Amino acid sequence: MKNLIKLLLVVLVAFLFTSCADVSPHAETCVTSDPYGFWGGLWHGIIVVISWIGSLFSNDIAIYAYDNNGGWYDFGFVLGIGALGVSGGRASTSK
Repeated sequence: MKNLIKLLLVVLVAFLFTSCADVSPHAETCVTSDPYGFWGGLWHGIIVVISWIGSLFSNDIAIYAYDNNGGWYDFGFVLGIGALGVSGGRASTSK
């Protein structure tokens, strides 16, 4: 029962965070600004789960920035996703 309550709380928090992720007023700034680099890729990798959930409900949310500088963005993105995998693996074996 406690696990179900925790799961519902996580889902509720995820919906609350994704409800604020409107990017339409900032679309012009993204096109005219500098492309995302390593740090942007790292951040997008860390929040990929929240972005993915948001992308299921809105076409304005993407999990990967199309305006990026290539290799460094990809490297940061993969490291960000890897950080989620490492922390999840440690949590499952810490009983």
